[in-house]
Formats: sequence, C-alpha cells, structure tokens
Amino acid sequence: MEHARVRGTTLEYETLGSGEPVLLIHGVLVADGLRPLVEEESLAGRYKLILYHRRGVAGSDDVAAPFTIKDQAADARALLGELGVERAHIVGHSYGAAIALQLAADAPEVVHTLALLEAPSVVVPSAAQVVEAMEPVGQRFASGDKEGAADDFLTAMGGAGYREPLDRLLPGSFEQAVGDADALFTAEFPALGEWGFSAQDAKRIDVPVLRVVGENSIPWFGESDALLGEWLPNSERSTLPGVGHFLQMEDPQSVAESLATFFARHPMK
Repeated sequence: MEHARVRGTTLEYETLGSGEPVLLIHGVLVADGLRPLVEEESLAGRYKLILYHRRGVAGSDDVAAPFTIKDQAADARALLGELGVERAHIVGHSYGAAIALQLAADAPEVVHTLALLEAPSVVVPSAAQVVEAMEPVGQRFASGDKEGAADDFLTAMGGAGYREPLDRLLPGSFEQAVGDADALFTAEFPALGEWGFSAQDAKRIDVPVLRVVGENSIPWFGESDALLGEWLPNSERSTLPGVGHFLQMEDPQSVAESLATFFARHPMK
C-alpha cells in the first residue's frame, strides 16, 4: 500500500482501477472489510476504488483519544484532497458509514453520492442495549485479553459464524483485528457514544443516498436504518436476504452490484 500524509498523520491507502472515484471507508476491527467488493466484476475496472486504513488501524499511524467522528470525516476529506480527488462516491460500512454520514454533512462539496452499509445510530432504543452488552467486552479488553475481546465484539456484531467468511476472504484479518483492538476500545467506541449526528445534520445532506442492510442483522442496525430513512426521506433502501452485519463479506457480489447500479443511476457529469 502507499502512504499519504494528512492532518499531521500518515494513512496507508491503495487505489485500484480507473473511472469515477469511489472512497471506501471501513468499519472497526476489520481493516480490509471492504476489500472483497473491489474484486467483484461489477465494480472492478469500472471505477477508481480507493481503500484506506483509518488512524490506529493496520499500517496507518496510531490514533490518540479523543478522536471524534468529525475528526475521522476530516481525515477522509483530507485524503481525497491529497489524492487530487475533488468529488467522489462515498461508501461506508458500520462505523465507516457513520464517518461517511458526517463527511456528507460537513463537506458536501466532495460527496457525489453516499452509500451506507449497515449504518449505526446512537439515538435508537437498541443502542443502549448494545452499550450494556459491550461492558463485559470492554472489561475483557482492559484485563489484557485483546483476542477474546475482539472475538466477543465481532460475534456480537456478526454472529457466531462471522469467522468463516472472514478467514476465507481475508486470511489473517482476525489477527489484524486483535492488533487494532486498542483503537476500537480506547478511541473509536467512545467517539461513537459521543457522536451527536441528528436530524438537523441529516438535512445538510443533499446527495443521492443508498442504505444497504442485511436481512439477518442485529436489531440495532435495523432500527438505525429506519431512523435514517425518516431523516433522509429521499434515500433508497436495499435489503439483502440471508446476510447479517458483515454483508459485504457474506455476499460481496450482491453488495457490489447494488453499489454499481446505484452509481450508474447517478453518474458524475
């Protein structure tokens, strides 16, 4: 991967293909969680796909708390500028979808379309249940058991079977997740809890929006998506059958085709 110096830090990134630019913002713990999409025929070779690792993840520089969702969005914007990309299709998964939403609200001039894969919200009822469920996971991390904490977190998000597609498509990614656990528990999860994205923020988003959810995902993401549907009444929803939170690994072909169809309906002039 290549390296870019942005906002006082170094981020590693990779660009693949050519055409209209697409920035892919990964979620937590699975640094290359969106990589399966770039190998799908519907996207590969048709778009300039930009993958990067956020602060504290893989080979990018460490992240120091506090580091907010707005800070993450500013990093994404700065990376686009460093790469000479004036405007792009923005895709975010999970925590990355929160960053994508914030980017669209804060810097609409760089966002051509917005695709949200399993976006979270901290104001829906089930968010409190998730926080409660994460308490023993955080305690496990604090005790020094990073591997157990990473496994507990990924199981809570993706179910007991999350390892099969992870190991098959992204060998070594669980070991990387253990290495990235510090960023999640010390900076990212606290920042999500403090994220103040609201209906008023959503009103600043005036670009085509695609919301993609997995049929078998946990209630938190279903409730979050329903709220976003109210806040973004002109957005489109795509529900993928038979998959959960890690839908882009469970069924990368369907996710990639949904994205490609969406981009094609909203081409850059």
